[in-house]
Amino acid sequence: MTLARLWSFIASGLGIIIAGANGGGVGWAVVAWLQWTGVGGALVAAAVGMVVATGIWIGLTVVLRSLRLLR
Repeated sequence: MTLARLWSFIASGLGIIIAGANGGGVGWAVVAWLQWTGVGGALVAAAVGMVVATGIWIGLTVVLRSLRLLR
């Protein structure tokens, strides 16, 4: 395995952790703010979390590519 390939795996893993944790936190915060519970709250938290995590993932990818840290 080349160093570039290893960096790609590490960067992807870190990006998934960062984006997922932040997305989950935002989803949880939205549901807590709305004071929703149960299945409806879980579905809203999951949907909001996935949208936020995707946005963070895209943002991180754009930034790292613009800094030429990713290809």
